Amino acid sequence: MTIQLFTPNFRVDECLLEIKECLEKGWTGLGFKTNEIEERWKDYSGFEHAHFLSSATAGLHLALDIYKREYHWNDGDEVISSPFTFVSTNHAIKYCNLTPVFADIDEYLCLDPESVRSRITEKTRAVIFVGIGGNVGRYEDIRKLCHEHNLILILDAAHMAGTRLNTKHIGLDADVSVFSFQAVKNLPTADSGMICFKEQKFDSQARILSWLGIDKDTFARSSNQGAYKWRYDVKEVGYKYHGNSIMASLALVGLKYLDQDNGYRRTIANWYTELLENVDGISIVKMAPNSECSQHLFQVRVNNRDMVLEKMNASDIFPGVHYADNTLYDPYRQSSKLCPQARIASDEVVSLPMHMGLVRDDVEYVAQVLIQAVSSEL
Repeated sequence: MTIQLFTPNFRVDECLLEIKECLEKGWTGLGFKTNEIEERWKDYSGFEHAHFLSSATAGLHLALDIYKREYHWNDGDEVISSPFTFVSTNHAIKYCNLTPVFADIDEYLCLDPESVRSRITEKTRAVIFVGIGGNVGRYEDIRKLCHEHNLILILDAAHMAGTRLNTKHIGLDADVSVFSFQAVKNLPTADSGMICFKEQKFDSQARILSWLGIDKDTFARSSNQGAYKWRYDVKEVGYKYHGNSIMASLALVGLKYLDQDNGYRRTIANWYTELLENVDGISIVKMAPNSECSQHLFQVRVNNRDMVLEKMNASDIFPGVHYADNTLYDPYRQSSKLCPQARIASDEVVSLPMHMGLVRDDVEYVAQVLIQAVSSEL
């Protein structure tokens, strides 16, 4: 028996029916399905604005680019971020010729508000809060800090589809929230995402910039039967970041089951917690209070992490690591040693298998092998 970290769960027959409609209509790109997933996502989440994109990475870049243009940020202006994230979070800052400034993390593996406060300078323009594994951490403290210092709050919600804080979907009070619907996320496609701006004008700008700066997309032009339907204007240089109807078809099916699937993920997390919470050498990364977590990840911290992983692999269990401290990588190495808690977590964290194919026996086996591996290293 092999137990993988992730195994995507697609309702194949329903997905094929959605995709079949695209093929029959001859419309697989930006259009009727992308429009539909935007509306369904808004109905589900409560966001006023939502734009379907090719990836969450594209969304983060788009958000920063739009704010830089709107507020006339200078090259080199600073964005406070976490070093404990997938590199796309911080690459997006560099795409815009802005400077990532790393703040340290707390016990939730999210930004520590006091560390963020200590990093604010006259050049700080925004803060990116990363909800690792769906965890809200001290998001509300970060939001208040941004309001206090007039900073843009960008929520990297790649793991947070379905996460709720105080009964409301996370991110409604951020300036912009960016979600991932990549292949192994809770709402899986092959790769796509959603960007949700608080303000209408930025949503409108995102729709133009994500289609190369063209002021009319092909679907909108196709509904115009006049002689000049081919005409469009290009106001500025944009990107090809829009989503397509094949990915939207998969997302439409996944969204119907998102709360149900997240509920089962929380059940798996409860099983892990029951089996591991009082074990010497294993520290469970807790979820923040007052939240209903999407539970994209279940993470523990152990000593001699790489040896523990090797022993688990030998038993055909393949956990993951989310994430390495980004300052270990060349583009960010100049910030090494600024965030000691992130560096410690980078050496200790393990993401245990978490997907819809797991049953109680699988979780018990993973826990048993983990306990044995950790005990042998004590």
